[in-house]
Formats: sequence, structure tokens, C-alpha cells
Amino acid sequence: MRNFEPETDGGEPAVRRVHVLIVQDHPLLASALARVLEEQPDLAVSGVSGSGAGALRAAADSRPDVVLMDFRLPDVPGPEAARMIQNEYADAAIVFHSADESESALLDAVDAGATAYLTKDATAEQIIEAVRRASRGEVLIPVELFARAIARQRGVVSRRREREQLLAEFTPRELDVLHLLAEGMDTAAMSQRLSIAPHTVEWHVRHVIEKLQVHSKLQAVIAAARKGLIQL
Repeated sequence: MRNFEPETDGGEPAVRRVHVLIVQDHPLLASALARVLEEQPDLAVSGVSGSGAGALRAAADSRPDVVLMDFRLPDVPGPEAARMIQNEYADAAIVFHSADESESALLDAVDAGATAYLTKDATAEQIIEAVRRASRGEVLIPVELFARAIARQRGVVSRRREREQLLAEFTPRELDVLHLLAEGMDTAAMSQRLSIAPHTVEWHVRHVIEKLQVHSKLQAVIAAARKGLIQL
């Protein structure tokens, strides 16, 4: 966490305050969160934003220690906003506060670098404690979720590598034919679109079917979509 200056009030002892940026598109909830945090002598709300883009600007202005943010924002998904903030301000700890309790959301939060994930029924005490611990660099997300997130990321990388290897097996013309098959074109239409003879089209189609290890044009389209070669 970054070193922030202690704040003083006359002759009172200095209090080292954790600066928190609130990212929440519901004004009433944002105000409630700000009030809860500001009541703590060691916490200070450095900014409030209702969008991901606004959060990035607010982070530039306030350089927060902790970003307490909603998982779903009106302009970009919360995890994407979190990544944008951490790309610019790596020391900012991300604490998500969300109504989404699905495992998918939790894994997305982990992927985005969150250190804590609170549901909307979290108490004021739980929110305060999460912010304090996040500011100290503690991670409040269970280890098993990190393991699942890592496994999921490995799966994504594996599928991407498989797709790249498969793409390398096809010629550019075969990929053209595959995309046109997905559009529902017949041999004559593909021949006209690609400015090649019908028998050449059929020749490419046969190779596509063989390489995908299927038995028909329809099966080729389905297999290609499943393997990520085309989008339907």
C-alpha cells in the first residue's frame, strides 16, 4: 500500500487514514457506504463514482489505497474496471461489494485481482473490516477460489492454444469457405463470392470436413463453432 500522510486536527495525535474510493452507481447506497466509512477515525472517503470510466478518473485524482466497488456498473463490468484501475495504480486494493453471489462472479473477481468480495447483505462492521484488512495487503478470498480461478485460466489458455494449433492446419481459402458455410451458402454462392470454380469450392469443402474429422457440411460448421474457429 502507498504511504499516505497522517492527518492532524490541532493538537490531537496524528491518525493514519486509509483513503477509499467508492464505485457504486446507486446514489443512496454510495452515500450510505461513505457515511459508514467516514465515521471511522482511520478511514477517509477520497472519492465517489458511479461508473467504471469515472472510477478511473477519480483514482487518478485521489490515488486511493482501497477501491470499494460494485461488481456490475453501467458502462463496463466491475472486473474490467478493476483491471483498468490496477493497471494504472497497482497499489490500490480492490474490494468488490455485490449482490451477485454466483461462483462465476467470485472467480471473475479473483481473475481481476480482487482481495475481497462482499455480498450486499454484509454488515457495516464486515465492510469496515474488509477495507482495513485490504489496505494492509491481506487477501480475504478463500484459497480454494484462487485455485479454481487458476484452473479456469489454465483452461482458457489451453483452449486458446488448441484453437491456434487448429487454425494453423487450415489454409486461408479453407477458412473463407468455412465462414461461408456458416452463413448457409451453397456451392454456387460460394463460387461467386470467392471468384473460384464450383469444383474448387467443393475441393476446399472436402478438406475442411476431413480436417475437422466430421462427415457433413453442417457437422463441419458445428465442430468449427465448438472449437472456436468461427462464431455463429
